[in-house]
Amino acid sequence: QVQLVESGGVLVQAGGSLRLSCAASGRTFRNNAMGWFRQAPGKEREFVAAVDWSGGRTNYADFVKGRFTIFRDNGNTVTLQMNSLKPEDTAVYYCAAAKKQTIVVRTTDYDYWGQGTQVTVSS
Repeated sequence: QVQLVESGGVLVQAGGSLRLSCAASGRTFRNNAMGWFRQAPGKEREFVAAVDWSGGRTNYADFVKGRFTIFRDNGNTVTLQMNSLKPEDTAVYYCAAAKKQTIVVRTTDYDYWGQGTQVTVSS
């Protein structure tokens, strides 16, 4: 059974940092791009960041550029380092594995999803 499991979501104060991790099991995703999305209450799921299959290319949503960093430790682990957190970053964060090697930003371009981890940023 293929699984993506996120961890690291907690309550943090504005200005603080968090590191989210995503571990995949059941198959290798060495040849797939990986991404992070988030969904706040009452809003649609939105793209946050993605890394290509090699780890050499990344892409970020404008609202996290300069604050978040995505990287993959190996073929099946991807990490999102979040700094300078803001209350508007509060959401459930999801890890996903893309259908392709190259970076994609639409939810429909991803076919494996984790259950999500809650990040809450207090003001």
